[in-house]
Parts: sequence; C-alpha cells; structure tokens
Amino acid sequence: MILADKRLLVTGVVNRHSIAYAIAERALEQGAEVMLTSFGRMRRMTERAAKRLPSEPEVLELDVNSDDDLTRLTADLGERWGRVDGAVHAIAHAPPDALGGNFVAAPRASAATAFETSAYSLKALAAALEPLMGPSNGSGPARASIVGLDFDASVAWPAYDWMGVAKAALESVARYLARDLGPRGVRVNLISAGPLSTPAASGIPGFEGLAAAWSDAAPLGWDRSDPGAVADAAAFLLSDLSRAISGEIIHVDGGYHALGAPGLAALERAPAGQSQ
Repeated sequence: MILADKRLLVTGVVNRHSIAYAIAERALEQGAEVMLTSFGRMRRMTERAAKRLPSEPEVLELDVNSDDDLTRLTADLGERWGRVDGAVHAIAHAPPDALGGNFVAAPRASAATAFETSAYSLKALAAALEPLMGPSNGSGPARASIVGLDFDASVAWPAYDWMGVAKAALESVARYLARDLGPRGVRVNLISAGPLSTPAASGIPGFEGLAAAWSDAAPLGWDRSDPGAVADAAAFLLSDLSRAISGEIIHVDGGYHALGAPGLAALERAPAGQSQ
C-alpha cells in the first residue's frame, strides 16, 4: 500500500481504456484517495468510467485551458481535502491538421492549440495545485508529486508532427517546474510510455503500424493493450519511494527507446531465413 493516505488528482480519464484510468485504478488499489477531472460533454463518459473503479471517485469540472476552471479547482480541492499529495497530468490534444504528415502546412493556430493544451497545461495545473502541495515552509522531504504522460520527443515520429513538438515542450516545462517547485517539496516527473491502444491514440494517423513495429522491436516486448506497466511506474513516482527523484523522464516502453536502429534489432531476432 505505497500510496496509503495519499490524496491524488487524476486528469485525462475518458474511459476504462485510458492510461489515466489504469493509473487511478492502481492508485486506489495502493490505498490512495482519488478525484478525477473532466469537462463538457466528455464528463459524462468520465463519470461512467469512474463507476468501474474499485471505489467511485468524484469527478470535478476542469477545462485546463480555462483560468476560471483552474481557480475553481484550487478552491474545490482546498475545501474538500485541504491538501493534495499528487497529481497526474494526462492531457494532450492537437487539431487534425496538426497531425498526419503535413507538418509544414499546419496552421499557426493549430500548432498553438497543441502547445497550450499539451504542454502549457502542465504548468497551469501545477500552479493551481501548488498552494495545496508540499511543506508550507519549504523544508522537509519532497512530499508531493506531479506525474505527466509523455511520448519520446527526442526524435521525429511519422505523422506525429506538432504533437511531437508539444511533447518536446512538455519535457522542458517539466524540467523548469522541477527546478521551481522542488524548494516547495514538490517533485515533477514524466513517464514516456510506448504506444498503447487508448482513446487518444485512435486519433493519431499511422498508430497501428507504429504499435506493431514497437511490439516487434522492443527488447522486452510490448503489449499495446496493457497500460499496467505505466500505472505501476506512476504509482512509484507518486509514492514516497521516489522522494529524491525530480525532473526525470522514465521510459516505460519495453526498452525501445534504447535502440539506435529498432527495425534492424527486430530483424536480428528473426529466425534464419525469415524476414520481417
């Protein structure tokens, strides 16, 4: 029960296939008290998913691009809990014309939307929660933790386009937050997950091909239908076991990120006379 007595806010639960759902489920199993966020028409889907969790969390309204919603979130959590021990940032969005392999033609507004929703939102969420996190005098162990979901931004992926740029920005935002919130006792880390079959992934052109290639090449293998490994890593980062870790990107991807030529690695493992 590594999350016993922790109060955790989890964003990004759309349905039971969401990575955030798996994280919320694991957090509850490990003793945490959890609240979810959602907004607009999607909130009803989140509330249905919440009913399937081990204990049904409350769902708070939050459009992360709304300053009014962020202000209300701080007040609501302060009234309900008084403190927040951790948060999961599982928020990303890019308009269709910012994805799909037409990077150069993507309009300025679509690129800005991808950045604001997928990267700046981590800072916005952290700023809303910071008054409720960490030791009030800035001393003592790093008690609170923010965990964001990433996809390796060190290379250019087919069709990922401006979402890839937004993820690179997310990684930089996390480092600066780790610098500025560390003295307040707040850790900030990211999990770079391999491709998983989620509602978000369904909107990425070419996802199926990427996921299949990943499964073939990852040294440990990769099951795109199982977010459990990501949920386990998130539970660790949200727990006091990670008390000295901040500004880190943990890859939970079967080891794929470590390969210089993953396609060739898959070929090397193929039986003699068999091509892939």
